[in-house]
Amino acid sequence: MTAKVLEKKKILREKCKKRIRSQCNGNATKPRVSVFRSNKHFYAQAIDDSKGHTIAAIDSRVLKVGNTKEDTSKMGAEFAKLLKAKNISAVVFDRNGYLYHGVVAAFADGLRNNGIAL
Repeated sequence: MTAKVLEKKKILREKCKKRIRSQCNGNATKPRVSVFRSNKHFYAQAIDDSKGHTIAAIDSRVLKVGNTKEDTSKMGAEFAKLLKAKNISAVVFDRNGYLYHGVVAAFADGLRNNGIAL
């Protein structure tokens, strides 16, 4: 792809991200779970928007896993354990401008299957 096409894709994703972000806010009892994916790694964090603090975070580099559906599903299970340790049972899912399929959906399913309500 050319640089012009890549720039356009980036701009469109940012617009989608802002639209989604305007509709979902987290607090201490129900934080916002924001995800980021790159070609090699996957990252997620639970954010309390009222204070502007990160409650919990996880990434595939620390767990030494890749960016596949199976790996992100396992990451979702691990992240659910972190959230349960902090007495959080429900979250607001922020897909951060990405389409809800593939690794993003696998992560959300991993959270759901381990007792976190989205």
